[in-house]
Amino acid sequence: MHETAFRTAWLNRAVAAVAGFLILLPPAWFRYFHFAHHRHTHDPENDPELRAQKPETVSQYLRYLSGGPYWIAMGRVVATNAAGRNRDGFVPEKSRGKVVAEARLFLIGYAVLLAASLTIQSALLLWVWIVPVLVGQPFLRAYLLAEHALCPHVANMLENTRTTFTNRLVRFVAWNMPYHSEHHSYPAVPFHRLPRFHEIVAEHLGTTERGYVRFHRKLVGSFDGRAG
Repeated sequence: MHETAFRTAWLNRAVAAVAGFLILLPPAWFRYFHFAHHRHTHDPENDPELRAQKPETVSQYLRYLSGGPYWIAMGRVVATNAAGRNRDGFVPEKSRGKVVAEARLFLIGYAVLLAASLTIQSALLLWVWIVPVLVGQPFLRAYLLAEHALCPHVANMLENTRTTFTNRLVRFVAWNMPYHSEHHSYPAVPFHRLPRFHEIVAEHLGTTERGYVRFHRKLVGSFDGRAG
């Protein structure tokens, strides 16, 4: 989304398109969503991420981790965009046509792949695509929760975003995004420079955590005990 992963802009966009298609996340629409999130982090009026409430009970937590709410929400986004009914304030009026075309291409692509699988009676896509994204989603949800949950609703991005200290494997898989406060504050810093950038701003970080397990323990411990 930030076009800092690769040297050339077209490669960033191509990878975003493929990845977005695989996880039902249209990249043109998400680019506007994500930029609004960066500009208005923790602003209840303008941060689109706050439209989906963070879990406050154990049952909400388990539903969130399942990935079910994500798939339902993104299915609605793609369907709404494809129907030309997108009214998201973060999407510029001049770009709504692009958002509509993108969603329709996604739906056509899914339909073609489904028809091809049924025609040749192959379950290949089920096992190399559908099952992996369903199984992987809970891990992604758990990872993403640590970025902003339990962070203060303030304007300072060194405080309203959490950096989570973790092992090299997680940092590698997540493109160094566990250094999330650093990334949020200065999104133009390429992912491979974030460890060095962390050394520069470490003393100014307001919200950090020593590992994802510790974060989730604190999150679950903050729930009010209701079952719903």
